[in-house]
Amino acid sequence: MTGPAPDPQNLLDLALEVAREAGALVRSRREGVVAVAATKSSATDVVTEADRASERLIRERLRAARPDDALLGEEGDDEPGTSGVRWVVDPIDGTVNFLYGLPQYAVSIAAQTRASAPTSGDEGWTTIAGVVLDVAHDVAWAGLRGPGGPVSTRDGVRLRVAEEPRPLGQLLVGTGFSYDSDVRARQGAAVAALLPRVRDIRRLGSCALDVCLVAAGALDGYVEEGVNLWDHAAATLVAEGAGARWRLRRGASGRDLLVCAPAHTIDALQTAAENAGFTG
Repeated sequence: MTGPAPDPQNLLDLALEVAREAGALVRSRREGVVAVAATKSSATDVVTEADRASERLIRERLRAARPDDALLGEEGDDEPGTSGVRWVVDPIDGTVNFLYGLPQYAVSIAAQTRASAPTSGDEGWTTIAGVVLDVAHDVAWAGLRGPGGPVSTRDGVRLRVAEEPRPLGQLLVGTGFSYDSDVRARQGAAVAALLPRVRDIRRLGSCALDVCLVAAGALDGYVEEGVNLWDHAAATLVAEGAGARWRLRRGASGRDLLVCAPAHTIDALQTAAENAGFTG
C-alpha cells in the first residue's frame, strides 16, 4: 500500500459521480434496440453491449481519478493495484430485466480496503463506500463506513430497516435464481418449502436493488444462492448502514448463499432458509 489512508467520503463521492454517468449511458441504450452480445454460464446468462459499455466507462473514470487502485468487474479482467483500495463493479445488475425493459436494474460500485497484508482472493477486503444506482428511476442508494459505523441513504435521506420485529410468518422475503437450470430446480424446491412459512416471496431480478429494499424496510429479508461479490458488495453496506445484517454461507449447490435481514430477524430467516433446503 502506498500513500495515506483513503477518505471513504471521497471514494463515495467518486462512486456516485461515476455511477450517475454510467446510469445515463445505460438509460440511453435502453431507448434503442437492446441486443444480446454474448452469453456466459448458460444460454440465459446474457451480456448486452450496454453492460460492456457501462463497465468500460466506469473503469476509465475510476482509473483516471485513481490510477493506483485495483479493479474487479463482472465483465472485464481483474486489474491489480498498489493503493490498498479495490473497486468492485457491476455495470448492470439485472441484465435480463434491462433486456426486457423491466425497470429494475442497477449500476453498482463499491470501494473496498484491506487492512491486513495482501492475501489471495477476497479475504480481508471490507467495503467502505458503495453506490447502487436504480437506473430506470435515477435513485441513488449509498452506504458509507465512517468512524461511528456505517450509514446509508436513498437520495440523501437516511435509511432504517423495519424497526418492529415481525414473526417469521409475516416476513416478505426477496430471492433470486441461478442461470443454471439444475441449480434453479433445487432453488425452486427450497423456495417452495420456504413459501408456506413466510408472508410471501418476491423475485424482482436485481440482487443489489433487493438488498437495498431490505435497508428501506420494503422487504423483510433476502435469500439467494449463487451471488457474486459484484452483486452485493455495495448493497450490503447500504443494508448495514440501515441496521440490517448479512451473512454468506455455503449453499446447497456449493455456491455462496446470501442472507440479509434486519438484525432482529436474520437468525430466524437463516434458520428457516436452512430448514427449507437452501443449504446442503
